[in-house]
Amino acid sequence: METLASLHHLSDWALLALRLGVGVIFLVHGRQKLRMWKMQPSAQMPAGLLSLLRVLSIAEPLGGVAVITGLLTQVAAAGFVLVMLGAVRLKITQMHKGFSGADGWEFEYVILAAALTLVFTGAGRIALDRVLLHL
Repeated sequence: METLASLHHLSDWALLALRLGVGVIFLVHGRQKLRMWKMQPSAQMPAGLLSLLRVLSIAEPLGGVAVITGLLTQVAAAGFVLVMLGAVRLKITQMHKGFSGADGWEFEYVILAAALTLVFTGAGRIALDRVLLHL
């Protein structure tokens, strides 16, 4: 147990690893939504959902870059929390998916927890927030 307790001084590196993981996920998934700009509304993709996905195609990659670099991390992570709450809600209420299994919402839940962690802890010392904004 003493060895594990001695790792606490590496918490800023752990936050960097968490930021990189969350940021890359939103950067990649947001860029995948760029194809929504070529789509037209349909029965499977109503205009409201299509508009939301178009907004997310811009917001998610920008937030991903912000979290990766550690710039306005808590603000971007709060946005990610809202996105993931919406994703979990969609899977539960409209898609009727369970927590685990094929297309379950366990991945969204883990990303939600990671984003919440960044909201509460901030970016850590290895971040632009610390350098530019003294946070």
